[in-house]
Amino acid sequence: MSSAVAMEATRRRQRLSSNWGVSETTEEPAGQWGRAWEVDWFSLSAVILLLCTAPFLVFFFVMVCDQYQCSVSQPLVELYSGEATLRSIWEKAPSFTWTAAQIYTVWVSFQVVLYMCVPDITHKFLPGYAGGVQDGARTPAGLINKYEINGLQSWLITHALWYANAQYFHWFSPTIIFDNWIPLLWCTNILGYVVSTFAFVKAYLFPTNAEDCKFTGNVFYNYMMGIEFNPRIGKWFDFKLFFNGRPGIVAWTLINLSYAAKQQELYGYVTNSMILVNVLQAIYVLDFFWNEAWYLKTIDICHDHFGWYLGWGDCVWLPFLYTLQGLYLVYNPVQLSTAHAAAVLLLGLVGYYVFRSTNHQKDLFRRTEGKCSVWGKKPTFIECAYRSGDGGLHHSKLMTSGFWGVARHLNYTGDLMGSLAYCAACGFGHIHPYFYIVYMTILLVHRCVRDEHRCSSKYGKDWKRYTDAVPYRLLPGIF
Repeated sequence: MSSAVAMEATRRRQRLSSNWGVSETTEEPAGQWGRAWEVDWFSLSAVILLLCTAPFLVFFFVMVCDQYQCSVSQPLVELYSGEATLRSIWEKAPSFTWTAAQIYTVWVSFQVVLYMCVPDITHKFLPGYAGGVQDGARTPAGLINKYEINGLQSWLITHALWYANAQYFHWFSPTIIFDNWIPLLWCTNILGYVVSTFAFVKAYLFPTNAEDCKFTGNVFYNYMMGIEFNPRIGKWFDFKLFFNGRPGIVAWTLINLSYAAKQQELYGYVTNSMILVNVLQAIYVLDFFWNEAWYLKTIDICHDHFGWYLGWGDCVWLPFLYTLQGLYLVYNPVQLSTAHAAAVLLLGLVGYYVFRSTNHQKDLFRRTEGKCSVWGKKPTFIECAYRSGDGGLHHSKLMTSGFWGVARHLNYTGDLMGSLAYCAACGFGHIHPYFYIVYMTILLVHRCVRDEHRCSSKYGKDWKRYTDAVPYRLLPGIF
């Protein structure tokens, strides 16, 4: 489909939706919930700033470990004093290698094969696991996509092969990821930019569903935040599902295992802090894949379009900055006291309990259409109505019971508790590993605002009723 047809579909949706207001208030017209249609100067400035600085920020946090034992301040002091220059720092960094390119090509290709060619069978023998073909959420244009959910199976196969290699086959060293870490950074950047640029061009030339495209008229915003809602190649290769979950999140636990192997190689032992980071982050990763079908109903799939933000972010930002704690512990092995380790473990597990229980309550409520028990009681809710871009009137229920009656995003609160636990496992010697909790706080607070703006546009006055019933976002009584 040509770009003219795609943009005409966008304009047609704008004209149609202008007559579909749920009420006569000033809420955004129905059918326009989702990513922004227009860009203000503040948003545009933020987009350009991120496009220009995010790649260098990733390089900085990886480089300071390679050259400065993970000290964030030392390179800045040396630059200020003239002891170092940007050029000297750059020249010390390992460059692109064909070995790293081969490793990454094999890795991504293997994940594509697992995603596309190995239908899920784990749901047939794992009670409670929802795998195989699943329906996604309704898109703004009214479309419901189908997905092949096989992330848990891919994770299990990948890690079984990793274990078999480490114990029996010895095809490659368990430290292979760490040993090629910065060269792999260049490879992931190449893929991130290629995928993002391809998705950008595809939206103009042959979009998967033109009715779900959004053209803001600003090339920078379109490139970063994406135009297509669910770009696909063929029937099943969905860009958002693949790149959000694979190859980055499958790799997350392998990266941590490689860090642990390197620590063993360098020092002859693995610290309890490294074990904690591996265990707590593995719980999060396994939770993601166990609930991959539920993930189809979250903001990443239901709201975000696929652009540089997801394409480059999933290829580069996620695997390199979400694993900073393990990287730090390779260069700075920290053996925690029993009390400190126990406190970190408790914080991480309580955070996970809040995160998972909150999401479970919502999923249970959605699956049973409110005909369930939450905290021993029948859940209360607010009935909402909204229209999709095809003109259809739909209804939804917003739960006001359980954790969802305590705060509107208590799952994010649990996520932040877990994030803090990862960082606290590294002790308090450097601020480097604490970048993650700072980033996650900014991300999730911003996501709260984005999600609530979307819901306000989608549900109108019904959303106001909901926020009156549940007044706090993350911290009851505070925020």
